[in-house]
Amino acid sequence: MNKQTRIPLYEALVHYNSTNLISFHVPGHKSGAILNQQYQNTFQELLRIDATELSGLDDLHSPEGVIKEAEELLAALYQVKESFFLVNGSTVGNLAMILSICEKDDVVLVQRNCHKSVLNALKLAKARPVFLEPDFNPEWKTVTGVSKEIVERAISLYPNAKGIVLTYPNYYGMVYDLKSVIDIAHRQNIPVLVDEAHGPHFIIGEPFPATAIQLGADIIVHSAHKTLPAMTMGSYLHINSDRVNSNKVREYLQMLQSSSPSYVIMASLDLARNYLATYQQNDLDYLQREISNFKKELSNIPSIKVLEYPNSHGDTLKVTIQSRSKLSGFELQKRFEEKGIYTELADPYNVLLILPLLKENHHYPLGEASRKIKELLEEIPYRPAEEEVLVSTGEIISELAIPYEELSKVESEVIPISQAAGQVCAETIIPYPPGIPLLLTGELITEEKVKQLAQLIDTGARFQGGSFLDGNQINIVRTSD
Repeated sequence: MNKQTRIPLYEALVHYNSTNLISFHVPGHKSGAILNQQYQNTFQELLRIDATELSGLDDLHSPEGVIKEAEELLAALYQVKESFFLVNGSTVGNLAMILSICEKDDVVLVQRNCHKSVLNALKLAKARPVFLEPDFNPEWKTVTGVSKEIVERAISLYPNAKGIVLTYPNYYGMVYDLKSVIDIAHRQNIPVLVDEAHGPHFIIGEPFPATAIQLGADIIVHSAHKTLPAMTMGSYLHINSDRVNSNKVREYLQMLQSSSPSYVIMASLDLARNYLATYQQNDLDYLQREISNFKKELSNIPSIKVLEYPNSHGDTLKVTIQSRSKLSGFELQKRFEEKGIYTELADPYNVLLILPLLKENHHYPLGEASRKIKELLEEIPYRPAEEEVLVSTGEIISELAIPYEELSKVESEVIPISQAAGQVCAETIIPYPPGIPLLLTGELITEEKVKQLAQLIDTGARFQGGSFLDGNQINIVRTSD
């Protein structure tokens, strides 16, 4: 019998729900019995399996039963040493993996277009991040991944680095030569930590890229909820080598994850693993046909361009369309929403759509969506792009201008963004989504960053941080007179 067909945690919760128990334990909704009547149709069935650490339901922080079995099935599927369920998103996975490999003042090499959680982890560790500038793709008008040449140079400059943190794929599904980067790091016995949030489905194989696990990364974090049918906040962490201390990882997960983890999220992680484990070639063939037809319909619209990956190698669940009209990516996204089409993100040029990992005979309204987009854009004339593409020309390898420990001692002041080049940023400014910081607290502000920030503001980006952006101002470190 194929063990992957089992869903042990979910099955235990279904059994729990079938026993007609009388609850004298948390949570306070008492298996859905205590609930405003007008919300019962929406929530009551879900709350019946929103349980706690009862007999037979195991304990995420000390698994011995069904959670242990579910995590072992996950590790077996991904063929790794050990896997963990995460109920606080990939954020908690990034925090735990980074805190487990470094201490105060340790050098950690970091791909600069990383998620904010990576930077928060480094700040908590009081580590010394060394940023590696990623390559830029002029057609997509976005950064991709770091080159092996930059990694080689960084390791020669910082041979005592305690780890390298990489993002693969990028938010748009673009990949790079991760295998060469991993091999370079491993020659110096430097552990490779990969935020593979958007790649949990890569183990399906072609046409998807190879997963960082197959390429030899030491510890990997997956956002199961991004492309697998798991609930929001449901993620996985995998340990793939002895370069990582699994006891330290486990200890940090126990510190950082809730002591009352959601059984509903954990059950969805168990179900998502089963969904992926039972994915067949006929499912993949059906998915590819559906995606191909969808992209073909979109490609017939003159005012947009469906971007193709370099060498046709990237995540086919991601479809990026680029404006070929007067509309920015943000304006395109807004128009789509008016037709009930909600996309993952926009940037000044592009809109990103994340497609579902369909199985055979699963219907999803891709045809309806393409027709609506065509109707929406049929009156929008084609126009070649005239905007200046802002390519980073900053340092390829750089550190913070002011280390984390000294940042708490500095004073700040607010100045116009137009005057900020050459100053040190006193706040972290994050276009969201995708959650990749444009400027970091303690980072030198370059002229290119000023231009990028102004462009994002002008084209309608949303931000986390940047308290004074509405007035075209920015918080900088006050220099002594």
